[in-house]
Amino acid sequence: MKTILVVDDELDIVDVLSDLLTAEGYRVITASNGREGLTRIAESRPDLVLLDRMMPVVDGAEMLRLMREDPSLGGIPVVMMSAAEGRRLSQELGCAAFLKKPFDLGTLLDTVARLAGRGDREEVARS
Repeated sequence: MKTILVVDDELDIVDVLSDLLTAEGYRVITASNGREGLTRIAESRPDLVLLDRMMPVVDGAEMLRLMREDPSLGGIPVVMMSAAEGRRLSQELGCAAFLKKPFDLGTLLDTVARLAGRGDREEVARS
């Protein structure tokens, strides 16, 4: 089972993403800021991180920078999420993808399946 870390300070978004991804067969762990996210990564080594850009304590850009400085974490794909435009910044930071909030749930699920190594989403949906 693939593990997805959702890091976002908006609890409603965390709840929706957690329920949706769990229903799709992923193990989901959550954090409400970048500092907590780094702790969760160390504990669980997720296959993918869904990371909000603007958060208190440690924001998404800083969390990603700290991840990229650690060779053991550098290979974990990160999807940056933001209501503000941030596609260029997310590319500069080395994100695998950028999703502008509010995002389409189908696009989110396709992105997660592609980056977490589960390309079978369409086959599962057709079963």
